[in-house]
Amino acid sequence: MSKKIKQLEMDALKKTFEGVKDLVVLSATGVDCTTDNQLRLALRKKKIRVQMVKNSLAKRVFGELGIKIDGIWEGPTLLAWGTDSVAELSKSLDEIAQKNKKITIKKAVAEGEALDFAAALKRPTRQQAIGTILAMILGPAAQIAGCVAGPAGQIAGQIKTIADKKPAEEAAPAPA
Repeated sequence: MSKKIKQLEMDALKKTFEGVKDLVVLSATGVDCTTDNQLRLALRKKKIRVQMVKNSLAKRVFGELGIKIDGIWEGPTLLAWGTDSVAELSKSLDEIAQKNKKITIKKAVAEGEALDFAAALKRPTRQQAIGTILAMILGPAAQIAGCVAGPAGQIAGQIKTIADKKPAEEAAPAPA
């Protein structure tokens, strides 16, 4: 392959993966074309993109983009990306890898940092992370509101009880 063609391919890879920070690296050794097509169609329905890359070019491109992935650039390499979080992506790809034993998962990348695939499966999705943060923010506020409303509610209940009893006591004649 000439230097110009390599440079064109590297430029195309840079353009494709420029904003991508969450991806999973797969190996599809021994997968026939029918299975590959079914894999791609299943992933496309989930809005996950897959691309086969040349290892030496991908290693350079990811190095330039600031994504360091070591020890995976052997054999056929597929890159999958395209969901809100690496957790959603990992869960979708894990289902497919369980069905087809020829597809193996090499590594996951979250926010530009390489991590083990098992760790990527345990990460919260984007919505789960937002929910956890909101619960952490709203929890103390709800406790403060309960502390403020609790005594005020008790006082209001006591005042209402006193107000309800007074007309009944006035109606009864006083002993002489």
